[in-house]
Amino acid sequence: MTDTHWLFGDQLGPAFLAPGEEGPARDAPVVMIESRSVFRRRRFHRAKAHLVLSAMRHRAAELGGRVTYVRADTYREGLRLAVGRGRVTVHHPTSRAALRLVRSLGDVTVLPPRGFLVGPDEFAAWAKERRTLRMEDFYRRVRTDHDLLMEGDGPAGGVWNLDRENREPPPRGARSLGAPAPYRPREDDIDEEVRHDLDRWERDGDVSFVGRDGPRAFPADRRQALAALRRFLDHRLAGFGAHEDAVLAADGVMSHSLLSTSLNLGLLDPAECVEGAEAVWRAGGAPLRSVEGFVRQVAGWREYVWHLYWYFGEQYRTRNALGHTGAIPRWWEELDADAVSARCVATALRQVRDTGWTHHIPRLMVLGGYALQRGWDPAAVTDWFHRSFADAYDWVMLPNVVGMSQYADGGRMTTKPYTSGGAYIDRMSDLCGPCPYRPDRRVGDDACPFTAGYWAFLHRHRDRLGRNARMSRAVRGLDRLRDLPALLEQERVRGDAPP
Repeated sequence: MTDTHWLFGDQLGPAFLAPGEEGPARDAPVVMIESRSVFRRRRFHRAKAHLVLSAMRHRAAELGGRVTYVRADTYREGLRLAVGRGRVTVHHPTSRAALRLVRSLGDVTVLPPRGFLVGPDEFAAWAKERRTLRMEDFYRRVRTDHDLLMEGDGPAGGVWNLDRENREPPPRGARSLGAPAPYRPREDDIDEEVRHDLDRWERDGDVSFVGRDGPRAFPADRRQALAALRRFLDHRLAGFGAHEDAVLAADGVMSHSLLSTSLNLGLLDPAECVEGAEAVWRAGGAPLRSVEGFVRQVAGWREYVWHLYWYFGEQYRTRNALGHTGAIPRWWEELDADAVSARCVATALRQVRDTGWTHHIPRLMVLGGYALQRGWDPAAVTDWFHRSFADAYDWVMLPNVVGMSQYADGGRMTTKPYTSGGAYIDRMSDLCGPCPYRPDRRVGDDACPFTAGYWAFLHRHRDRLGRNARMSRAVRGLDRLRDLPALLEQERVRGDAPP
């Protein structure tokens, strides 16, 4: 008797049904479970809930009679209804909670993970050889092992990392990069059904969401995901690199790929993304710096974060090296961009509220930096990012927020806290010009929340950060601030009010 194969809601592409020595049987029946308790336990962004349910139901429609699609209160209940005591296979889930669940269920065989370039044994072997687990070292290993952007034994162009070439500010006076529009899907009857169900759940008081829903901005099936990939490679990749760290208020997507949701739902495989980008470069369709920047995001950072999630262990979730315990204020929790005067924070919150997405600089330097400077609890910040972003999952956000954004692991993942004053935001964006706060002011009614917040953060952690080679010079700058007492009192009074 053939085992039933279980597909989680982020295992929706062909790789998760591919038969083989470490895959399901070729003719394996499939079960998919839509668990209401997932949405009841946490207050997710409405657009994220819509995307996940739409993608699951689209996959079920594709599989037709091969799939048993169960709507149940919990996964455990759904599996019992679908297969009873039958044997089940499932590819390694993407969260520790899901892995604990499947291992507790008895006749469930956990197959190796799919959807990534590097296997767990490969990463463990690499990590064992090193004192520090730096992404750049890992990235070079992936490039070499997978022959990505290589010329002989060395990197294409003679340089591994073109990040320095990809830090240009936005063109002066431009409201947009003028990039061709990204792929946007059309909704269908399945989306209408999903929206009807979500409305009903909210009316019944069964679940509660945050943010706005619709129209759906990201692919919900394999065909749409491939169209989005092709659109990016053919029309947007060439313009990606130079301004990948820049921000424009009226151009929230710029030249970014918008492929993270499709990758993290399993609709796209990372190999087809990076190999497709390399093919465009070799055909002369995009400059190396754009292609290398994209390859580094997918084959470097995404792989690195996935493996660190498992390698660091469950205790990593509770790391709080800076001792931050502040609660997230209600205006932030509700994505109330209209309550905020600081243009950078308002713009980023508005993009998240309206789409469940914003690119990595608003996430890291604006939203993450603001939370870090104010000393909010890193576990609460991680949970907020997980719930509020359409492409966020536990494995994505735990290292990205605890390690990269909030420096809560004390430097295990990064060499210094990634936060800045208003000058960086001013240089890399058009956000500061019309803002009521001035990036060069740290005290007064027009003092920039990031400039003042940066110095208050350094003062609060002066002893620790003064011993950090990359932060010691900035910390010494505190001694030159004659207005430091006034700045600290100002930030105490401001508290967690909307900036």
